[in-house]
Amino acid sequence: RADTPGCTTQACEFTDSVADFTEMDATIIGVSPDTPGSLAKFRQKYNLKVTLLADPDKKVMPKYNAFGEKKNYGKTIIGVIRSTVIIDPKGKIAHHWKSVKAKGHAEHVRKKLAELQGA
Repeated sequence: RADTPGCTTQACEFTDSVADFTEMDATIIGVSPDTPGSLAKFRQKYNLKVTLLADPDKKVMPKYNAFGEKKNYGKTIIGVIRSTVIIDPKGKIAHHWKSVKAKGHAEHVRKKLAELQGA
C-alpha cells in the first residue's frame, strides 16, 4: 500500500536513483492495487520521480506474480507480493525477483541491470 513503510522506502530509494536508471535507458514503474488518487497523493507527498500505476482490479499484478498466495506471519494469505521484474527492450522478462525486501533493493536492481547490459 502507498505510504506504508516498505512501499515508501522502496519508492524513495528508486526516486533517489532515478538518474542512474535514466542513464541506463531504464524506466522505473511501480504497480500497486491502490487507487489512482491515493497514488497521486503518495507521489506528491514524497516528491517521487518514478511512475506509479494503479491496478485496483488486480488485472496486471498477477501476470507478473506480484499478487497471489503468500505467507504472512506463518499464515497463507492472498495479497501483494513485493517483487521486481526487469523487462528487456523486446518486452521479454530479463530477470525476476519473486520476493524482495524494500530496503536496498533499488541498488540490487541497478547492479543486475548493469550486468544484463554488459556494463
